[in-house]
Amino acid sequence: MSKSVRRIAISGASGFIGQHVLAALQHSDDEIVALCRDPSRLQQWQPRVEVLQLDHAKPPADAYEQMGRPDVLLHLAWQGLPNYQSLHHFEQELPRQYAFLRQLVAEGLPALVVAGTCFEYGLQSGALSVAQWPQPATPYALAKHVLHQQLRFLAQQTGFSLSWARLFYMHGSGQPPQTLWSQLEAAVARGETRFNMSGGEQLRDYLPVAEVARQLLALVRAPGQPALCNICSGQPVSVRRLVEGWIAEQGWNIDLNLGHYPYPQHEPMAFWGVPARFEPKNI
Repeated sequence: MSKSVRRIAISGASGFIGQHVLAALQHSDDEIVALCRDPSRLQQWQPRVEVLQLDHAKPPADAYEQMGRPDVLLHLAWQGLPNYQSLHHFEQELPRQYAFLRQLVAEGLPALVVAGTCFEYGLQSGALSVAQWPQPATPYALAKHVLHQQLRFLAQQTGFSLSWARLFYMHGSGQPPQTLWSQLEAAVARGETRFNMSGGEQLRDYLPVAEVARQLLALVRAPGQPALCNICSGQPVSVRRLVEGWIAEQGWNIDLNLGHYPYPQHEPMAFWGVPARFEPKNI
């Protein structure tokens, strides 16, 4: 941790990634303030973590002061997922996101790390690096991409440090129920013998969520270095192979019903990320 970074704020702290970020920070010396709409969801982390009820869609006028003037904000909050096609992402969520972050910067926030998405690359296939220009194909991806551009211009004019991290796929405990891992786990718990899924031949890039949290904290420890990165494994794997591996690891007895669902239209068949290279001192 840089000496200049002593107080870390995390928005969306009660979400899937946020909970793993809090777990990764449990043994650090830093002050941690977790922002969420429902503080009861973060009781397990208190008193180590200071919990502040705050909705980024309706922030108080002195939000930065109430957060205790943190040195850096790790911004994970985003409402309306997983409906990637909803227009609300750029009609409501994008203006709220920019207004909230702009307010914090105006109040004095010196550094910001924001979770972007691999969907910003759109339908481009193969190995995707940050050198490739985004081509968002959904309202959600478009809103994320536009927010990144807005924050870049804001950073140029105000001088705060900005890191934008495009997250690829992840898995781990506490994942939302609509995700692949959670649906498989639920099917096993119900005693089902077949798991309905797509053909499974699409190539994706998965990381354990604990590793995603670790890489996000590397950015928190050195905001702006890099200013833009992918958080991914760099190792493409077929969804079928991934699920078969989970079943073998857990010792589950369930067969795959391949081809039950069509392949998603908002994703290419094969894409993976070119990962960031963090300085060892930041990890």
